[in-house]
Amino acid sequence: MEERGMEIEAVKKLLQDKKRKDVAYEKILTSMCTYPHEIAAYAHEMFLEANLGDSGLFQGAKEMEEEAVQMIGKLLGNENAFGYISTGGTESNIQAIHAIRNRKRRDGLKAMNIIVPETAHFSFDKIGDLLSIEVRKAALDDELRVDVNSVEELIDDKTICVVGIAGTTEFGQIDPIEELASIAKGRDIFLHVDAAFGGFVIPFLEQKYAFDFSVEGVSSISIDPHKMGMSTIPAGCILFRDETYLSELAVLTPYLTTREQCSLIGTRSGASVAATYAVLKYFGREGLKKIVSECMELTRTLVQGAKAIGVSPVIEPVMNVVTLSFPAAEVDRVASALEERGWRVSITRKPKALRLVIMPHVKEETVKAFLDDLEDVR
Repeated sequence: MEERGMEIEAVKKLLQDKKRKDVAYEKILTSMCTYPHEIAAYAHEMFLEANLGDSGLFQGAKEMEEEAVQMIGKLLGNENAFGYISTGGTESNIQAIHAIRNRKRRDGLKAMNIIVPETAHFSFDKIGDLLSIEVRKAALDDELRVDVNSVEELIDDKTICVVGIAGTTEFGQIDPIEELASIAKGRDIFLHVDAAFGGFVIPFLEQKYAFDFSVEGVSSISIDPHKMGMSTIPAGCILFRDETYLSELAVLTPYLTTREQCSLIGTRSGASVAATYAVLKYFGREGLKKIVSECMELTRTLVQGAKAIGVSPVIEPVMNVVTLSFPAAEVDRVASALEERGWRVSITRKPKALRLVIMPHVKEETVKAFLDDLEDVR
């Protein structure tokens, strides 16, 4: 830091220079985030100073959080669910396992494990490290969903949670949540559903899937408004069916305006809460369904175009996530060639394939331009 500060215009120029180094979303086909809607940006800026870590000072922001949680809970089959707006799926997943870990530890259980699919988000590896819990990874079935037989084989008397994914990061698949719920109920095990991406997609698909609190046995759900919910970053949400799990997370905050906190972090942005509240109010179910429908239409356009040039999907997409199949030795070359043309794509782990996410910033002309380049480099 220099002794004397810079003029504000000079700082603005520095920011503009840095901004030019960021990749614009227009040719990004890897990210599950997108441009926030203008009403989200407006709300975010209005509540920049709001700190929900000391929510007694920011009653308006707190009321928006409570209503946003209720709206998201209703979307996920239980408007009476309990939770808070988090920083995203990683925090939400941590807190779900944190809650059941604390309860089981209080009951006297020492060594513990959780069962997750091989396709689980890397946040569960962080969870194993942070909470000192063994993370066991269940195999997948032919549709790249978790194999329930593998889950059952991994469960023992130290298993405190089974995790199902509703919208896997790599393949966009939906695990058989009803079957997992049956297993969890039969063994009195906590069931967490990671719907960080799929939570704002699956309810609006033409085909219906049982994945949320409408399934008896689902204990908690994570969902990210800053993905398909069009909110600002960071905005996730963790919801519990049973309010007492929030008590397992509570710590006393004697010098603040509230008695305790249940969140992982202390200072929490009221701005992203306001953004989430604003977009949910603005779009409603009809608006969110329209966003999903447009993304799914472009997903079908991409798959049909890829097939027309001889490139098949690994699986037919369930959601707006496409994986294209190439010989394993060719995937890296194709990805590199596309990157040279300005595209940002990613590669799945197993099976190895080209991965594309069709977010709201992707337009029909984007898909057509991508297909032209894909045909050239394949």
